[in-house]
Amino acid sequence: MEEHGIQRGYGKLALSQCALDVLAAVMALQITLLLSPMMAKVHNFFLLPADDTLHFIVIAAFPSIILGIIIAYAARKKGLAIHLVKTMLSVLASFIIFLALEEVNIPHRLSSVEITLGVALFATLSLGRELFCALRSWASDGTCRVLLVGNGQLAFQIEELIRSMSGKFQLVGKVHYPGPDNAAKAEDAQDIFETAKRLDANKVVISLTERRGVFPLQEMLNCKLSGIEVLDSPSLYERLTGKLLIENITPSWFIFCHGFRVTPGLRLVKRAIDIALSSLGLLCFAPFGLLVALAIRLDSPGPVFFRQVRVGEGDQLFSLIKFRSMRQDAEKLSGAVWAQKNDNRVTRLGKFLRKSRIDEIPQLINVLRGEMSLVGPRPERPEFVRTLKERIPYYSERHFVKPGVSGWAQVRYPYGASVEDAVEKLRYDLYYIKNISILLDFKIILKTVAVMLFCRGGR
Repeated sequence: MEEHGIQRGYGKLALSQCALDVLAAVMALQITLLLSPMMAKVHNFFLLPADDTLHFIVIAAFPSIILGIIIAYAARKKGLAIHLVKTMLSVLASFIIFLALEEVNIPHRLSSVEITLGVALFATLSLGRELFCALRSWASDGTCRVLLVGNGQLAFQIEELIRSMSGKFQLVGKVHYPGPDNAAKAEDAQDIFETAKRLDANKVVISLTERRGVFPLQEMLNCKLSGIEVLDSPSLYERLTGKLLIENITPSWFIFCHGFRVTPGLRLVKRAIDIALSSLGLLCFAPFGLLVALAIRLDSPGPVFFRQVRVGEGDQLFSLIKFRSMRQDAEKLSGAVWAQKNDNRVTRLGKFLRKSRIDEIPQLINVLRGEMSLVGPRPERPEFVRTLKERIPYYSERHFVKPGVSGWAQVRYPYGASVEDAVEKLRYDLYYIKNISILLDFKIILKTVAVMLFCRGGR
């Protein structure tokens, strides 16, 4: 699991570098054409000729992208020195590609002067971006020095979490407060502010299982007014993990915390994006969908599509559509059960469809109907929802938004098949609802595409 997380980190690094390289290449080309004596080639500052853009991206950005992917997965390092070496090699490769393309008859090609100037600008922008990131990291000192205040299981859990964030967060000390008898003594509280100053902590994290009558109010005010950030355990846990600590948050925390604001305007924009992207997706997938349908019919007897009742927004039931990936009589004897690893009910083709998430694509029809969104918590079956509501606090809150074809839990957590897995996924679902935004939706969509490409889907 740890190695998988590391590989995923390198994948994120490679994808972000690829996107930034393309953006830098487009900016470099724009500046080059504006500085070029042949300014007539550009009629509008915001519109670049498509042939010139493609030509330049192949020459300038493509070598940098390939080298970036190799460095991310092979060298497994990043930094200014590594980026400098990558830029030098990519510039050399760019001119080799340019000379090779000289033998190809490309209409309206860029001149050698424009290519030279453009590649130089691309290299400058790329190095400037890395230098800016290095200076910003140096200015912020990179590491958060944390003083932990609390005792008991919650404080131990947060302590272990901070220690696992090697490099970014450093636990510089721990104040056991209140004492063993849970009595809030004034002399114990006075140690907190003095200890934070002595250890040069820039964050104080309060991990109290019970705050009433013991919260060190004056000491926390002293820390806050002295420039030391004060956080409670749920807030730090959310910041570090991208999920919520549901066991240690109260209904009042939901009410007063920042977030959980699903405004009518946000719903309108999400709906417009859902309609546009799901329509486009269905049109693009239609030819391939016919082949998938034929393969399903040849692989095993039964219908092409599988319909199942799920719980949607406001606990409303709807019929979810998927490509069939199991035998037709999969639940005849067992009833409603979660899919297990190496589940013998899954067909031969179904294993691929589930791993690649292709079986989920017909849910774009549910999106067009308004029953689902492209991004949101995954809808569960009513048989499971009844049990999960009884056993997991705040489970009903995930039904305040439309369920999604993909979601934050799906791109951050492997397939779940138990109540314990449902608890973990709820942490991510509530994080999504708390921080819901169009930007987060697009981030999840891009991660979902990566999951499909690398077949890291369901069982």
